[in-house]
Amino acid sequence: MSHNPILQNETAPQGASLAWAEVRRHLKLDEHGLIPAIAQQHDSGEVLMMAWMNLESLDETLRTGRVCYWSRSRQRLWRKGEESGQVQQLIEARLDCDGDTLLLLVDQTGPACHTGRRNCFYNAIHDDQVEVISAALIDPATLYRKS
Repeated sequence: MSHNPILQNETAPQGASLAWAEVRRHLKLDEHGLIPAIAQQHDSGEVLMMAWMNLESLDETLRTGRVCYWSRSRQRLWRKGEESGQVQQLIEARLDCDGDTLLLLVDQTGPACHTGRRNCFYNAIHDDQVEVISAALIDPATLYRKS
């Protein structure tokens, strides 16, 4: 696995800074120009969801403070909450040491999952069974406005 020399500076002291333009050029995107983004509630630490971003969605998120992803199924920008009203406001964006994954600390309005649950990680694997460990907060049928 190749490492990102821009981000992997083990001797960099806390508080050191790098130019965003330089780091952005070295992000490790997949063959489709995407990078995984994990959304985490900023105050509780709850992991809410994982989605994909491209450079355009990342730039928009950083510029506006409202989280925007890339929808692989729709092949377009997906502004979280544009249909459901369940928006994510960006508190802070972080990169992992390899520059191949984003962590978005967000303030989530309502449920993050399209199933109406607070987060997308509601299926717990126990031995040979998968248990649903949280109930929907909102009926998914009423979560999305029809245009």
